[in-house]
Amino acid sequence: MSAARVPREPAVAVVGATGAVGEELLALLAARSFPMRSLRLFAGERGAGRRVAACGREVTVERLAPGCFAGVDLAFFCATAAVSREWAPQAVAAGAWAVDKSSAFRMDPSCALVIPEINGAELDALRGPSIVAVPNCSTIIALMAVSPLHREAGVARMVVSTYQAASGAGAAAMDELARQAHDWSAGRPLDTRIFGRQYLFNLFSHDSKVGEDGQNDEERKLVDETRRIWRDPSVQVSATCVRVPVLRAHSESINLTFRRPLPEARAREVLAAAPGLRVVDDRAANRFPEPLEASGRDEVLGGRIRADPSQPEGMGLSMFVSGDQVRKGAALNGGQIAERLC
Repeated sequence: MSAARVPREPAVAVVGATGAVGEELLALLAARSFPMRSLRLFAGERGAGRRVAACGREVTVERLAPGCFAGVDLAFFCATAAVSREWAPQAVAAGAWAVDKSSAFRMDPSCALVIPEINGAELDALRGPSIVAVPNCSTIIALMAVSPLHREAGVARMVVSTYQAASGAGAAAMDELARQAHDWSAGRPLDTRIFGRQYLFNLFSHDSKVGEDGQNDEERKLVDETRRIWRDPSVQVSATCVRVPVLRAHSESINLTFRRPLPEARAREVLAAAPGLRVVDDRAANRFPEPLEASGRDEVLGGRIRADPSQPEGMGLSMFVSGDQVRKGAALNGGQIAERLC
């Protein structure tokens, strides 16, 4: 165990409290009866000054300022990477544990990168207040299903194609998709300010920056974060990330190559016992994971489980997963980290 832990009833701060992930986090903390002796909320200029009902109390949203983390034991960061890079180290310097949901510290070797069901033991080795990074939502959703199989048979290669919802781009993107549906049905021009193109009835390559190697940032995160969480730099990951006109919950098509044989029947047993994963695989009814079914759920849904006939027997498997990007892909994962730290 670590030399210092979060108090059982910590003084909590939430940065980015008025955004989609911040609001989801506050709802989850309330629903899970997370104990706290005090709560402070921080947001940007548009959110500061608002009175918010959160976790059974009325809280005035503040702006970040030097010294604002004095007396805070646990700070959740639900804002941009730039905000986290500037303010999370200040929270730690003030004596707080920082749980960061941005990309700022995911590949920083001095910060733990944690999915509690998969590598939560890394939290037990921490030796005092520090930054704990929440992986990217696509990584979390994929690894919730794949990591149990990796422990069983060793994954040598993973090919992932993602179908990512508007929620991954924030509340404004979700609002734009909903407005496009209303405007299209009314025959009005479509608002395209967020993505610069029609989103309704369309899909397109993920809207993150494309590097010289042809990979975009989202695809690179799946590669780098998987290797770091598994502590296996040799695993081969190929990702194609696509934005689809779904409000909430990402889906992913996953094809695996194993190092040791894993029969389909045994893979199903492993997945059925995996924490945080619910198998939805009814071939007779053609019912498998869908983003509508995954939305609002804590569990990631896994299905379409089948042997890959293009690989030697037992050495390949395909599956399809759906998971709520705002919930398990961000807010819930951070809340579970805090629960374990306490």
